[in-house]
Amino acid sequence: MLTIASDIDALARFGRALADPLRCRVLLALREAPAHPADLAESLGVSRTRLSNHLACLRDCGLVVAVPVGRRVRYELADARLGHALDDLRSAVPAVRTDASCPDAAEEGCC
Repeated sequence: MLTIASDIDALARFGRALADPLRCRVLLALREAPAHPADLAESLGVSRTRLSNHLACLRDCGLVVAVPVGRRVRYELADARLGHALDDLRSAVPAVRTDASCPDAAEEGCC
């Protein structure tokens, strides 16, 4: 059963998804174009297993969807507005100190 997340839950899920650099890279790649997991893993330089775990997280967070294409699965952003939101977030944070990290950066986890 699909339910609509509350505003707070939706933002928290988005935040958790963005908390991992690899998930950010996946979202930005899917912002450019839908992709099959094998192609995405190769372009991002990660193992398929590692990518699969992150895709599952992004799927559970409601940010990406798996679309069957024959015997393969293609991933894409769940809603085109997510691409615009990513663009807005990138432009809203003009400078980031690369020598400092967020306190929660070491925590692993997902939605």
